[in-house]
Amino acid sequence: MLAVYTFVFSVIFKARWNTGSDSKTEFALVLFAGLIVFNLFAECINRAPGLILSNVNYVKKVVFPLEILPFVALLSALYHALISLVVWLVAYLATFGVPHVTLLFLPLVILPFCLFIMGLSWALASLGVFLRDVSQFIGVLTTVLMFLSPIFYPATALPENYRHWLYLNPLTPVVEMVRDVLYWGKIPEFAILGLYWLATGFIAWLGFAWFQKTRKGFADVL
Repeated sequence: MLAVYTFVFSVIFKARWNTGSDSKTEFALVLFAGLIVFNLFAECINRAPGLILSNVNYVKKVVFPLEILPFVALLSALYHALISLVVWLVAYLATFGVPHVTLLFLPLVILPFCLFIMGLSWALASLGVFLRDVSQFIGVLTTVLMFLSPIFYPATALPENYRHWLYLNPLTPVVEMVRDVLYWGKIPEFAILGLYWLATGFIAWLGFAWFQKTRKGFADVL
């Protein structure tokens, strides 16, 4: 799919990153970095509404910490993301040589993103018990978010009067920061990163609180 996306957006739609380079390798690597972020998000969010429904025995028959189910799903998605990252690094090494030292900042960018994912996963896992159709809505929403995030194009490609809407998308800052540390060799802006940590920490707390409040009704519905 990476080859398809690269062909469609770089050849047919003539999309370019901020450098304006025509290099297909550069386009593919920058695109791939964004897809790693999106796939991590999409895998967890799409699975979340069915986590409790697919583990009914843990709700009815066993005293089990249900809140760890989204965490297990996140670990699985992180494993897949790590494999993709290794592939990305091998491709970068083969093409450009040693990666930028800013790669070391990647955990600081990914960890708050994981908090954001956990918060949404707890909320959606609970909603999936009471609203069985939520999984279909989430599937459509993640597809929409993929095209409304700067994954296939830079944020600067949008007119300035529309660009602020793009930054309301929670995927936008993490996609751009991951690209900065992986490909562009830029240190993340710590003010933005700090705000991102605070916001995602709050979302994680909110999602967990909602899950704990509603879990008492799981057994009655299932």
